Amino acid sequence: MSKRLINTMIIILTAILLLGAFAIIVMKKLESGNTEKASSIEEVLKVSVDVPELMTNLKSNEYVKISFKVQTDGKKAKEEFQMRDFQIKNLIISELSEMEADDLQGKKGKKQLEETMKVKINDLMQDGKIVRVYITSYIIS
Repeated sequence: MSKRLINTMIIILTAILLLGAFAIIVMKKLESGNTEKASSIEEVLKVSVDVPELMTNLKSNEYVKISFKVQTDGKKAKEEFQMRDFQIKNLIISELSEMEADDLQGKKGKKQLEETMKVKINDLMQDGKIVRVYITSYIIS
């Protein structure tokens, strides 16, 4: 074989090995990003706060009774959330007063409310953040 052909083969094999190594590294990074450490229920409960049942008018002149459990990212955030209780209740009432009963219907409506509450409460928070908002009871009349 000629020297030129051997050099070309070595270059091609090296390029293939580098691409394969790069692909493996990218795959490992994607896997580790998708497998967030699942919190045990005890850990979740330690940093969660119950928002007691609230009853308020909706924009559509109907009433909603609703309560939440809010998961924070740590003990400091939980403490801040508890101190901001009155602000959070005010925020919930304000948001619900702009909604109609149809906005809260179905899985999509409830999920949208949970996300809205998460974003709005996070705007208030300074020492931590809200991880998730759960609706724990819900009645429209």
